[in-house]
Amino acid sequence: MAKKNQSTRLTNQHKDSQGVVGIFGDDAKLHDFTVGEISKIVKSELEKEYPQLSFRHRESIKKDEINEALKKVDPELGQTLFVENSSIKPDGGIIEVKDDNGEWRIVLVTEAKHQGKDVENIKKGILVGKNNDQDLMAAGNAIERSHKNISEIANFMLAENHFPYVLFLEGSNFLTETISIKRPDGRVVTLEYKSGMLNRLDRLTSANYGMPINKNLCINKFVKHKNKTIMLQATSIYSQGNAEKWDVKNMFKIMIEVSRTSLKALGSDLFNQITSNK
Repeated sequence: MAKKNQSTRLTNQHKDSQGVVGIFGDDAKLHDFTVGEISKIVKSELEKEYPQLSFRHRESIKKDEINEALKKVDPELGQTLFVENSSIKPDGGIIEVKDDNGEWRIVLVTEAKHQGKDVENIKKGILVGKNNDQDLMAAGNAIERSHKNISEIANFMLAENHFPYVLFLEGSNFLTETISIKRPDGRVVTLEYKSGMLNRLDRLTSANYGMPINKNLCINKFVKHKNKTIMLQATSIYSQGNAEKWDVKNMFKIMIEVSRTSLKALGSDLFNQITSNK
């Protein structure tokens, strides 16, 4: 309940202020705000920018909804469901807009994952490992659970020309550059971003077909191979290259940019609402 009240307060504060600058401090970080709270503020901003459109934010999508969307593409799809109340719940929830036909269409899906506490441990002088004699901890595989949600949203949006799934990564397992950290005793520890023991970005780039990270890939890419045209739904992966916490204002800007891209992709299906209110 406390989180819900905080989210409502932040949304109201955003409406009463000059926008994102009015609610996020100069050094706001992800540990101060959940990605779900930021997503609701993005929804509030979209409502201000596009008052003629109706938006909603929800925390989950049921598996039977996904199956129904698949059946609309082809009746052979979406046939299997073992647990009736099964659902997916991305960290930041889902923002949707109502189109001219009264259907809700996805504008933004967000997740934020932290993996790797090596920087924090080194700064505190904490040694890790079985015998507590190592500077670095071998990376785990927890982040790979993100692939399930990505695949399910891709199924739900199979008929769309956009895929606004944004994955924010932070932590020493997602370095994009080599960094050096000083321990309290003065010793410097170097974290090599190409280290197989540390880096887990390659476990996730299958979700964007190996395209660049830190880039808005919301619009689906169509590639031709021989006599076939293939549609690619690519996740927009953003990583803090130096393993620091995400600056909330930067996250907000990325989420707004991707949302606007989605609305442009849906432009013809929102045309009547936009023009009738001019």
